[in-house]
Amino acid sequence: MIKKTIFTFLILFSCFAYGQTPTYQIALVKYGGGGDWYANLETSLPNLIGFCNSNLKTNINPEQAIVEVGNPDIFNYPFVHLTGHGNVVFNAQETENLRNYLIGGGFIHISDNYGMDKFIRPQIKKVFPELDFVELPFSHPIYHQKFDFPNGLPKIHEHESNAPKGFGLIYEGRLVCFYDYECDLGDGWESFDIHKDSPETRQKALKMGANIIQFVLMGGENVVKK
Repeated sequence: MIKKTIFTFLILFSCFAYGQTPTYQIALVKYGGGGDWYANLETSLPNLIGFCNSNLKTNINPEQAIVEVGNPDIFNYPFVHLTGHGNVVFNAQETENLRNYLIGGGFIHISDNYGMDKFIRPQIKKVFPELDFVELPFSHPIYHQKFDFPNGLPKIHEHESNAPKGFGLIYEGRLVCFYDYECDLGDGWESFDIHKDSPETRQKALKMGANIIQFVLMGGENVVKK
């Protein structure tokens, strides 16, 4: 299944890079442990998808999928998004499934809605015990795709005064996970009536989200200039 998944992802990347119009879907991850995996369920990913389709000329299915972390269906999605405020627990089967997915070419974006950090880190450590999160430098290509973020992640919600940080997991030279911390990107993708964020704040969040999508679907190459 892993080899088939890699082949599928390579076709998607190739079609995207050569200007064709592949159809694919991204998914919100449902997990156990009691945390609110559904925190940004209604508008967050759909708004990001619409922004990417308009500004990056992607052809992502406008409807987000929902996939359980242990479900083999996760291999159908080149990009999955995990968020929430509270507890996260992966059992042994889920841990193995997520590891195989990421090793096989998948990518997970984790957005801490505040309060998740102490729970998500031990679970990701179970997935990749040999790896540690590393803070990505501001020079990393993920900050310099269609939109330029010379100072790294924007601060979307001010729960604390700490600077936002972008962490990554790098497996055999490939970024397989991007984790935004003290930032709250997912909330920034929500429609205005959810959090009443200013248009400027929402634009920064959507632009950074689009950079992540572009980096993942194009392998960090073929950077689109303004």
